[in-house]
Amino acid sequence: MATSQNYKAQRNTRVRNLLLAIHPGKVPAANLRFTHTFGLGGMALVILLLQVFTGILLRFHYDATPAGAYQSIQFIQNNIVFGQLFRNIHYWSGMFLIVISFLHLLRVFLSGAFLPPRHWNWVIGIVLFLLVVFINFTGYLLPWDQLSYWAVTVSTSMLDYVPLVGQGIKELIRGGAGVGAETLTNFYTFHTAVLPGLITIFLVWHFWKVRKNGGVILPRNTTEEGLKLTDTYPHLVNREMVVALALLAFILVFSLFFDAPLLEKANPAFSPNPAKSPWYFQGIQELLLHFHPVFAVLIIPFLLLAGFTLFPFFNYKNATGKLDFTAATFKPIIVLPVLTGLVVTPVLVLVDEYLLHFQQHTTAIPSWISEGLFSLLFLAGLTWAFVVFIRLKFSKKKIDIVLALFILFTTAYIVLTLIGTFFRGEGMQLIL
Repeated sequence: MATSQNYKAQRNTRVRNLLLAIHPGKVPAANLRFTHTFGLGGMALVILLLQVFTGILLRFHYDATPAGAYQSIQFIQNNIVFGQLFRNIHYWSGMFLIVISFLHLLRVFLSGAFLPPRHWNWVIGIVLFLLVVFINFTGYLLPWDQLSYWAVTVSTSMLDYVPLVGQGIKELIRGGAGVGAETLTNFYTFHTAVLPGLITIFLVWHFWKVRKNGGVILPRNTTEEGLKLTDTYPHLVNREMVVALALLAFILVFSLFFDAPLLEKANPAFSPNPAKSPWYFQGIQELLLHFHPVFAVLIIPFLLLAGFTLFPFFNYKNATGKLDFTAATFKPIIVLPVLTGLVVTPVLVLVDEYLLHFQQHTTAIPSWISEGLFSLLFLAGLTWAFVVFIRLKFSKKKIDIVLALFILFTTAYIVLTLIGTFFRGEGMQLIL
């Protein structure tokens, strides 16, 4: 009996030491509240581990050649015990990982955890999110069916619009002028080796930065009761285990009812109509229908990404780790940008689609000016009017304005993604 108790004590000590390498020994009681973080960071880690596990199983039977890729996927689905289920889990967990990683970034921003001294961890989080998107993108081609082949063809073709270096980058990614065997080899290597290695490095760095900063940031208006320290193990750990098990159960049930898509084998000679990029690039593909290609593919995404990355480095007065907007303005300053994005974005799409046709009336003006610079300046004017309204009606604090802009642009991109995914039919025409 004594030996058994000693063994259990040693095991608990080892578990505790492992967990304390990730978490502080004690955490404020306020940070145990599920609605403060929703467990999103832990969910992302669980899905990454699930991706690694199911990906290794799929590798045993996958053939990374145009001649064998499609047949190997069919073999996995039809001839391997639980092969269809494991492919479903791998596919859907990859899609959920993008969504959860985005929601985690959103939660970090809304809780003020992007401000100093946590600003560099925000940058690491942005890099991790981009790596998650690209590891999904490189895996998208591997089934080698019509859906994946033409989605990658469309996505990589966007690089042609990047001045000077775009075509070279496209051919480097593809391994040649078109999507072929070299492309599949490149994508398979990046998907199974290069990107997982980079994600591991940045993930360890990310957790170390969180640990160095004392764990998750405190909620705003934390009471004295919430500041009381509580043992991480078992209080926080048990909550994380429950969230992880619930997430795994959800993914399993979802994968039982919904199969990962697999169309007919890729045919380079026949393009589906419409040919669309993966859903997470649909916002950019939608922009291509309304802006000059250089602005849609390069300038606008670069400005948004640079702005989101540099938000923490602006000079915020009185911002010391928590967002300093007041409770009276917090909800309106979030609801208003969401409503503005939901209403104004589709209205602008409809106006440009059916009314403006600006280029037809300005043939003497280069398209990069009429469809690019003028359109961008018009959007900049609308954004400035929005900022003026926020300053007059809600708050003049820079932190509040940054919050409103972040929510506005995020909502606008989501709307563009939904329009491109669900409301574009043959010839990329708008449909109901």
